Amino acid sequence: MADLQSTAWTRPQDWLSLLAGGYLALSPLWVEIDSTGTWAMVIVGAAIGVMALIALAAPGAFIDEWMTALGGAVAFVAPWVFTYTDATAASWTSWIAGGVTVLASLAAVPASRKVYRHQHHMV
Repeated sequence: MADLQSTAWTRPQDWLSLLAGGYLALSPLWVEIDSTGTWAMVIVGAAIGVMALIALAAPGAFIDEWMTALGGAVAFVAPWVFTYTDATAASWTSWIAGGVTVLASLAAVPASRKVYRHQHHMV
């Protein structure tokens, strides 16, 4: 069962989530945003990055894919929740990174569940 979707550190969807989370966490360095928005972007982006790293290291951890998708949803709504919609570049960064993370992590769920079931002999 060793393929691109079931081997650690090879699933493209998780790499995409990691890149989106990293970009979100670092983006306050080049987008103008207030301190509340900065911390929101850094914390949510770092959380997405950590969850993506876990998914990369443990391809059968399908619950982590759902948590990564939740992190992406939080990133998507962050401009409204943390009131930085007036910072256009920061808002678009959150919306795009959040959307990419949600789509990538949800796309990885079927493969992750398949690996989990195989590891636990639930085929």
